[in-house]
Amino acid sequence: MFNNATILLLIATLGHAGNAIAAKLAINDVSPMVIVTLRWGLVVLILFFIKKNKIKSSFTLMKKHSLWILFMGGIGLSGFSALFYTAPNYTSVINIGIIQCTMPAFILIGTLIIFKIRVLKTQVVGLFFTMLGVFILISNGNLSLLLNLVPNFGDIIMLISCIFYASYSVGLQKRPVTDYLTMMFYFAMAAFITSIPMLSIEIYMDKVIWPNINGWIIILYIAVIPSLLSQVLFMRSVDLIGSNKAGLFTNLVPIFVAILGVIILNETFYLFHIISMITVFFGIYIFILADKTSNN
Repeated sequence: MFNNATILLLIATLGHAGNAIAAKLAINDVSPMVIVTLRWGLVVLILFFIKKNKIKSSFTLMKKHSLWILFMGGIGLSGFSALFYTAPNYTSVINIGIIQCTMPAFILIGTLIIFKIRVLKTQVVGLFFTMLGVFILISNGNLSLLLNLVPNFGDIIMLISCIFYASYSVGLQKRPVTDYLTMMFYFAMAAFITSIPMLSIEIYMDKVIWPNINGWIIILYIAVIPSLLSQVLFMRSVDLIGSNKAGLFTNLVPIFVAILGVIILNETFYLFHIISMITVFFGIYIFILADKTSNN
């Protein structure tokens, strides 16, 4: 099975979809900043146990990139996680899953700004349809209301979190040469450190909820499945079939989120969700088509 990329990617994307469900289930059992701090703290402990010698031997190299690591872990992981686990308090996991589809568009914009790459007209069209899908979602399928719309606060939070993670994805192109798990340890350490001030604010505002039994189960799932297992399976799949083909499977995340949301959370799947998802997927398809055309 470990040589079958399709199976590995199905498991990996299902794990990421479960992260959105876990975020919704965590409400009233553990607060967002507690999740973020404990999540990355557990990842640090697990990775240190697995890669202790490599982590120690790479310390000098990583020290030279300390500010970059702090940015990557603080914005891309800790900042993203903080907003990701806050959003379910104000919106549905179906919305969260669909909004995550905007990441390729934000990554394109970030790559354009940082690396000055040439953007094809077809990619701009893809960007348009991707964002149109989000507008359909935010307006509940009535685009005529957009001018007078007060957006769902949770949807806005989720959009900002996608921008944070897109920044992290663009920044990965500058990572030092080391194995993924070792790099992930340093990112997780940065995420853990930068999450502490946010947790302190949550405590100060008397919004903190320390985990009960259900809360600990949710945190353990988040730390082990989407934070580690899904990442490892994705890496293995990239080795088997390449990053472009493996990346296509991330489009399954909102579908799995929608299915799990209906089954586990009894959320309602409306027609505008389907229209929004199809529009976003069409935009992503144009992105992929443009990339293939430019490489031929």
